Amino acid sequence: MVFQNPDDQLFCPTVFDDVAFGPRNLGFSEKDTAERVARSLAQVHMIGFDHKPAFHLSLGQKKRVALATVLAMDARLLVLDEPTSNLDPRGRNEILHLLGGLCDTQIIATHDLDLVERLCTRVVLLSKGRCVADGAPADIVRNRTLLESHGLC
Repeated sequence: MVFQNPDDQLFCPTVFDDVAFGPRNLGFSEKDTAERVARSLAQVHMIGFDHKPAFHLSLGQKKRVALATVLAMDARLLVLDEPTSNLDPRGRNEILHLLGGLCDTQIIATHDLDLVERLCTRVVLLSKGRCVADGAPADIVRNRTLLESHGLC
């Protein structure tokens, strides 16, 4: 799972240690862990940041590192909470591009309707704890009445 606020997910002294946390706790050797960290940081375009403290990074960089922490464990399923929230247009597009090239199964909680149209193959609209719609992104995102009645436009 990748949290909406990466500051809730990143807690180690360096980016390397944050990304290595999962593999280390899964029992991987230091060599395998280092390879996973390097591969994951490359996937999210954060090569060269491994020795930096996460609190020195921008929000977009932190979000990419938080994603790398999950990728380092070879996740087959990604669960993301508002992955584009509070990002500038460039950071938002970088995250969308990254997510578009990752594993096939992603569960994304978001209010970003453009993200939904660009990345999702199915949408489940929740409102007040209930499922109020389930279907193709285009059918739901273009249903203005449905979106307005549930506070999405």
